[in-house]
Parts: sequence; structure tokens; C-alpha cells
Amino acid sequence: MTESPSPIQAVDGGQGGRADAWPPWPFSADAPDAIRSDHAAWRPVSLMGVVNVTPDSFSDGGRFRDPEAAVAHGLRLVAEGADVLDIGGESTRPGADPVPLEEELARVIPVIEGLSAATKAPLSIDTMKSEVAIQAARAGATIVNDVSGGLKDPRMIPAVAELRHSQGLDLHLCLMHLQGDPKTMQRDPHYDDPVREIGAHLSGRAQAALDAGIPKSRIVLDPGVGFGKRLPHNLSLLAGLRDLRALGYPILLGASRKSFIGHITGAEAPTDWLAQERKDMPSERLGGTAAAIALAAAHGGADIVRVHDVAIMREAVLVARAISGALAGRC
Repeated sequence: MTESPSPIQAVDGGQGGRADAWPPWPFSADAPDAIRSDHAAWRPVSLMGVVNVTPDSFSDGGRFRDPEAAVAHGLRLVAEGADVLDIGGESTRPGADPVPLEEELARVIPVIEGLSAATKAPLSIDTMKSEVAIQAARAGATIVNDVSGGLKDPRMIPAVAELRHSQGLDLHLCLMHLQGDPKTMQRDPHYDDPVREIGAHLSGRAQAALDAGIPKSRIVLDPGVGFGKRLPHNLSLLAGLRDLRALGYPILLGASRKSFIGHITGAEAPTDWLAQERKDMPSERLGGTAAAIALAAAHGGADIVRVHDVAIMREAVLVARAISGALAGRC
């Protein structure tokens, strides 16, 4: 049976986007040549803008708890160039406590409904709970972003498959690698070969989605930078994005404002961070975020980058791509 086109293939793009030529989200190597070449010539990645509706997210917790403020923030990110918005109602920062189901629903559903009515940009629900994913999809979300890779709630992958098959909702599913859970993930993470081990894990999670009936073209993988990883692990993953992309799925990279940036610059020691004695603020990590995003864009390891500061990261991506293209022309 021929797979139907994704309803998010013809959405209005961000600033500078053209709805008639906009590539699928996420960018797929199977896209028609005309779309793929247009995408490569303009920008190598899609930008996912972060809309946190939480009191305790590591970067901007509490700023957008009011639904109207969150909707306004999301629309501002779209105006800055976001291709998709990721709405989350449960913090997954290191040490975070779980949020009850009803509280998470109360946080995210009004925001998804408000954004769905105000923009054509695709909406992603960032959740580990299948019931939140179900209600978010019915409210207008077309992407489910599960940082546990469908392991925290065993009903997640079957729920997404059921929404696709019985209700005709053409959902994408993002599956991330997470060692442990947000409460304990940074206590003692260990890997012998981070890229190989995390790649094998992600391949297994993708296979679970395929076995449930979710098409390969609707699966996205995320190595989970900062989720149960120390600085050497994060650097290995950033250097090995192309190897992960060789798994055959689009790669989502979430490096925005992460603590590894402060560990590299010396603004914050890992021991301070583990003790939650913050020495630098996540909002001050723009330069490090831009460097990580630019390198991922220039070297083709990421298809989607999840960012807080869309306008600045869009600029970083465009410049990195232009320089990369110029260097390629000299070879």
C-alpha cells in the first residue's frame, strides 16, 4: 500500500521558507531530488523551537507557565525561523521529579490547542506518557518526542501506532537514548564506546517502532546529549553524529544550552553541576550552543536541531552551511 503524504510536508516554513518548496520535516534522504537539492542549497537542518511549560526546566523554567505566554513565545519562535515547535510540560533536567499525569495534561493541552489554531507550524509533544501523547495528538500535535525512547511507558509506541492506524493521524515519533531516568541519570553514567552502544540502543528502539507498524519515514532518533552522559560521552556523540545517521534515520540533536558547554569553557565545573551549585546560567551558553549547532550543520550529522534561541541558531546554521559549501568547492 502506498504511504500517504505527511500532512506536515506542506506547512508554512519559518522566516525565509516557501510552503511550495519546503522539504519534509524531518528532512529525509528519500525526498524527491528537487526537494532535497532545494533543502541542501538553503539550509541543511530543520530548527525545532523549545516551548517549556514547566516551573523547573533547566534553562527557562517558569517563564512560560501561563498558556497565553507560552503560545506567544511559540509564535515568536516561528517568526524567528522555527520549522517545528516542541511543547513540554515535564522537566527532564538532571534530578527532576516526575510530574503527575493530570498536571502535565493541564500544562500542555491548552498550549497545543492555542498554537494549533494560530500557526501551521508542526507541533511536537515532549512527553514520556502515552496518555499525554494521545491527548496532545488529538489537540493538534503531529510529532511525539519521547526522551525515554518509549521505555518509560511501554504503551507509548503502541499508542502512536494505534493513533496512526485507527484514527488516521500521521504522527512522527522521536525516540531518544536515556541512561537511567532524569532523577538519577547523572549519578554514574558509563560507556565503553558511546557511539557504538548508543547507536545499538537506538537501532533497537527504531526496530520496536517498526514492529509496531510505524513507517520508517516517520521515525526520528536522538542520541540524548546530556541525558545520562558526562562530558567525554557528549563529545563522542557530537563527533559521531554521522555514524549515528548511518543507521538510516533522521537525527535530532538537542545540545542547546546544555551543561557540557559550561564544562568545556570552565564556567562551571562538573562537581558544581552535580551538586546543583550553578556557576553559570544556561541562557549564557549561546556561544557554545552556536558552535555545536554550526558544526553539526556543516558536517551533515544532524537533520533537526532542538534550540531555545531560534534566530541566533538559524544564523549560525546558515553561515556554517555557506562556509562548508565554499570549502567543498575548493576541494
